[in-house]
Amino acid sequence: MKIPQEKLSQLCQHWHIHKLSLFGSVLRDDFTADSDIDLLVEFELGFTPSFFKLHQIQEELSQLFDGRTIDLVTIKSLNHHIRERVLATAEVCYVAER
Repeated sequence: MKIPQEKLSQLCQHWHIHKLSLFGSVLRDDFTADSDIDLLVEFELGFTPSFFKLHQIQEELSQLFDGRTIDLVTIKSLNHHIRERVLATAEVCYVAER
């Protein structure tokens, strides 16, 4: 999937996202036109978005990813049964410059 990198960078900077990674079916052969996009997000230290802001971020990311549903998760919210597999296979699509 083609990601508009400049727009993604602007969005991540605006929302204090330190790192954003793809995981799940978007990286596998079973990704279809109906699949959602799973994104692992790490926010900048000291930034904790409200539920409302998380929803806004998901909506803005959806616009960048051709209107697909976005499943935005943090490392803490990852199910412990799949955490190691997700972290091992995730593909970074944005990381903030230091």
